[in-house]
Amino acid sequence: MQTMEPAAQRHPFPKAEKLCGKRDIGRLIAGGRWGGHGCLRFCCLSPNGLDHSRLLVSVPKKFFKRAVKRNLLKRRIREAWRLEPDLAGCDILFSYNSSEIRSSAQIRADVAYILDEIRSR
Repeated sequence: MQTMEPAAQRHPFPKAEKLCGKRDIGRLIAGGRWGGHGCLRFCCLSPNGLDHSRLLVSVPKKFFKRAVKRNLLKRRIREAWRLEPDLAGCDILFSYNSSEIRSSAQIRADVAYILDEIRSR
């Protein structure tokens, strides 16, 4: 019988890739470029002074009152981010802006489109 290991051990989201701290988030929101595609709005600030990118994901309570649904969407967005090639030295905020729960494939397509748009700038 095969044992399953927890998802966090198979595909970790390291602390270094998380955008946190009031100073860093404030700098991103104040100086970043905003855009959107599909169910996602994004804000991107490049360069961030690091050799890796950092991500912040937001799913507002306005659309989903239950934490279970918000966490599901956050996991789907982080997974789509993990599957895409890395943007070197970029801070990104993804905010989910729809009242419907979209599939992983739809979210992955939106994230891929947004990251291609950011790379082309």
